[in-house]
Amino acid sequence: MNEKLYRRSLLLSYITVGYNVVEGILSILLGFFAGSSALIGFGSDSFVESISGSVLIWRFRKHGKISPEEEEKVEKKAVKLVGISFFLLGVYVVFESVRKLYLHEEPDPSIWGLVIAGVSMITMPLLFYVKYRTGKSLKSASMMADSKQTLACFFLSVALFAGLGANYILGWWRGDPIAGIVISLFLFKEGYETLKENELG
Repeated sequence: MNEKLYRRSLLLSYITVGYNVVEGILSILLGFFAGSSALIGFGSDSFVESISGSVLIWRFRKHGKISPEEEEKVEKKAVKLVGISFFLLGVYVVFESVRKLYLHEEPDPSIWGLVIAGVSMITMPLLFYVKYRTGKSLKSASMMADSKQTLACFFLSVALFAGLGANYILGWWRGDPIAGIVISLFLFKEGYETLKENELG
């Protein structure tokens, strides 16, 4: 049973990386064209989540090739790297959002940004659920932490949709960078909790 869960964890990590690379490229390109810090931040999150997924690929590919003691060390290191990735993303998103507010850079309304956010709002909860259940069954802190990165992507999608929607429908450009700041607060919280739990564990 455990071997099946390890294989599933590896597959989920590959799916996470593949999906987020495509999503990240599209989001950042559209964000630059629309001048949207929230959309660029969302795309950047996709790449950070790809890094998190890559850490998990590295972690689960080690299974069966090293001793249980070494695998436990790899597990803790993977959790730490996922936790750090939350902070890296949070710093970037809050910087871009504050810069946009300070310079009064108004993004162009972006229907495609709304489409990307909508697709992610459907996909991410499903992926989070499967990853979390798999991590819990496997008793893998790294997979459960990575599932929270996926959940963060869902909240990013909601914030992005709200921010871009306010700009697209009402012309309220400040909704875009404010959404980015809200996103960064969630990321800092998750990063702190992930690292703290890893130290206590």
